[in-house]
Amino acid sequence: MPVEVLKVSDSFSFPTEVDVVVIGAGIVGTCTAYELARKGVSVALLEKGIVGGEQSSRNWGWVRQQNRDLHELSLAMYSLRRWEELSTEIGRDLGFRRSGILYCTKNEDDVARWEKWGTAARVQGFHSQILSASEANNRASGGTSSWVGGVWSPTDGRAEPSLAVPAIAEAAKESGVSLHQNCAVRGLDITDGRVTGVWTERGLVKAGTVVCAGGAWASRFSHRYGIELPVANISGTAIKTTPAPEIIQAGCLSASNLVLRRRTDGAYTIAVPGRGTLDITPRGMRYAFKFYQMYRSKIGKKLKYRLSSSFWNGPDAFSSWENDEISPFEKNRILDPAPDGELVKLALKNLESEYPALRGIGVERAWGGLIDTSPDLVPVISRVEQLPGYVIAAGFSGHGFAIGPGAGRLVSEIVMNETPITDTSPYRLSRFSDGSAIRRPEMM
Repeated sequence: MPVEVLKVSDSFSFPTEVDVVVIGAGIVGTCTAYELARKGVSVALLEKGIVGGEQSSRNWGWVRQQNRDLHELSLAMYSLRRWEELSTEIGRDLGFRRSGILYCTKNEDDVARWEKWGTAARVQGFHSQILSASEANNRASGGTSSWVGGVWSPTDGRAEPSLAVPAIAEAAKESGVSLHQNCAVRGLDITDGRVTGVWTERGLVKAGTVVCAGGAWASRFSHRYGIELPVANISGTAIKTTPAPEIIQAGCLSASNLVLRRRTDGAYTIAVPGRGTLDITPRGMRYAFKFYQMYRSKIGKKLKYRLSSSFWNGPDAFSSWENDEISPFEKNRILDPAPDGELVKLALKNLESEYPALRGIGVERAWGGLIDTSPDLVPVISRVEQLPGYVIAAGFSGHGFAIGPGAGRLVSEIVMNETPITDTSPYRLSRFSDGSAIRRPEMM
């Protein structure tokens, strides 16, 4: 596997009954299990592959509030606080640093958009600083571009994907969570119209509540039960460079053709923003109308479209299976898409072009990952009305790593019927069927 991820050992005994089963040990599922265990709930965290093996170890490692959808901002703000608390609370290094995030642009329209967003964000208590041309160029010193402006968010941060989820998983185990990897959940156990457990490749686990935090796989799993979860899985590419000097006065930089994060090991994680590939698949065609606005936007116009073997096999394929049969999840333990070679070359070229001091920098590794993307780019964190006992936390649209700790807390509150840390209505699943889905301005 081309990404780095620390190994976590399984719990000793396999449970037959718990209060809550969490499907998927990525950042969201692991944080959910941890938060529930701290409330005294018995939890089984079941993962078809390994902890953090898919997108939670393949993302950029940004932990930001800046430029979030305003419906998501309060959750992002809470998550930043939770990231800071967790490092102390669990006594492990997550690689989290509040080192700030810098956006620079050559387009005056971007500055106007950031300024408008910042005015609305201040109402929610978030403050960032719009930069003049001289301020932006000073903060991005050493680069060759002449920026017309930027935005600086000093309270934003970064964390290490290879460290964070395994560390939280270990803390979850210490809190009582029963963790089991290479253990696919094949389906739900349903009695009298409500969830009563899950069927796994190791047998039945009874539970009154099941949380599906399956990332790219959540839609396919849910569809078995007539639940429509519109998700497009977009394949992205990221790169770890060889160690190199520090070049900017920020932990992360975003420009039109380059994003980078300074890693704690002295290397950089870099990528070309907004670029990716969308496979043509049965599930993608089923939900194409719901994504029509996104495909026509500047977001959709940066994507490549292709037909590949995922049409018949991956998380967006259609097939049926029984709970006593080998499932697609066992056939695909860890999604490991190949990186886009063109994007690897382009990212490196853009980095060296912008920062001549880094010429000759190497690529230590490159990887691909599938980003479960919702039509309005806001996640689904919701009970499923038609199936009591089933909760979905998916469709995080590339934001899951950053807001995972807050999402985990929110899911735990939904499960426990507690007062939530933020309004849950923007995250409800029903918004895609009742016509109230959020419409982002840049997609209009």
